[in-house]
Amino acid sequence: MAQAATKEKVVLAYSGGLDTSVCLRWLQVEKGFDVIAVCGNVGQDENDLAAIKQKAIDMGAVASFAVDMREEYANEYVTLAIAANGLYENSYPLLSALSRPLLSKHMVEVAHAFGAKYVAHGCTGKGNDQVRFETSIKALDPSIEIIAPVREWNLHSREEEMEWAKTHGVPVPTTKKSPYSIDDNLWGRAIECGVLEDPWCEPPAGIWTLTADAQSAPDQPEYLEIGFESGVPCSLNGEEMGLVDMIKTINVKAGLHGCGRLDMVENRLVGVKSRECYEVPAAQVIINAHKALETLCLDRETQHYKFGIEQKWATAVYEGLWYSPLKEALDSFCASTQACVTGTVKVKLYKGSSTVVGRKSPYSLYDFGLASYGAQDTFDHEAAKGFIQLHGLPTTVWSAKQGPAAKEMAEQSAFEQEKANAVSAA
Repeated sequence: MAQAATKEKVVLAYSGGLDTSVCLRWLQVEKGFDVIAVCGNVGQDENDLAAIKQKAIDMGAVASFAVDMREEYANEYVTLAIAANGLYENSYPLLSALSRPLLSKHMVEVAHAFGAKYVAHGCTGKGNDQVRFETSIKALDPSIEIIAPVREWNLHSREEEMEWAKTHGVPVPTTKKSPYSIDDNLWGRAIECGVLEDPWCEPPAGIWTLTADAQSAPDQPEYLEIGFESGVPCSLNGEEMGLVDMIKTINVKAGLHGCGRLDMVENRLVGVKSRECYEVPAAQVIINAHKALETLCLDRETQHYKFGIEQKWATAVYEGLWYSPLKEALDSFCASTQACVTGTVKVKLYKGSSTVVGRKSPYSLYDFGLASYGAQDTFDHEAAKGFIQLHGLPTTVWSAKQGPAAKEMAEQSAFEQEKANAVSAA
């Protein structure tokens, strides 16, 4: 009796929701694959990863993994974002963009372990995540082939997906789906779609789950003291704390005071402007605190140059280039700046704002004697005159040769010549 042909294997990024559940069955039915499901816990609001793992097995996956990636995510990805003060378009803390290369890494590892030639994801054809997954996967293993079922199938709506799911034995939700698309992890929460697609429409109160409305936030402020060691958060209010626990704690504390809401129109990599809402209380507080400590510990030239590096870093990560020579080089620069970024920052949480109100460091470049206007002033005021003359010398020469002084001289000369011609004519 002839043996059945061995099926090809595909590793699927699996969340347990409708889209990726349909993807799992579609890969079996339409492509004839054996599916290996991988669900990564990066701190999302998911109570039962074991149930997600089992659901994939019940649907016929040959293997299913629910991997706790929170410590790796915090210590190897978020720490780099903090060092770079990673904010895309100076606002978005890159929560989704940070998690995709980590998920991709684990998917490639599973593919190697099972000898799978294919990796699949459930991203749409006009989002950023498809680029992030596929670019990361190809960077880690160029030989792996990528399948994107949502870009291939003829299911154009959620209703059509649900009908296909029922027909093919895929468990479907029994509750009404939120009109919003939500992605969340340890570093924050992203909300889009529904009424948010109208950039004039104020976000409904119901979209926010991590943050209180500022008007109903406590009437008394709360203070946090965040300790950093070489640029990495290491303590909260004097208590040593791992980064995962610190982020979770600050999310709760800052969220209670209404801190961390973002409403922005961002430029997607694929060329579309998209209105996005984010809840990022811990990310906002930590990055602002880190920036404040850098103002104390970095020299002026390094700090100013780093501003441009930070924007380049954030753009590279947003565009899916986590595993790239450029991003690796930018990481090296940022790491070299963090050696003395050690100290404590005091943050005031109050009615939707998180304000840095104090900072101190054993490596502080702030000199009280030089900065003071009081009796302790040690600044050499007599040196200022010569400094200004030398500092302004290039501008002085330019003005005399090409700028305002030169133009005024030329105009005066022309006026004198015109006056002389008039006298001669008379």
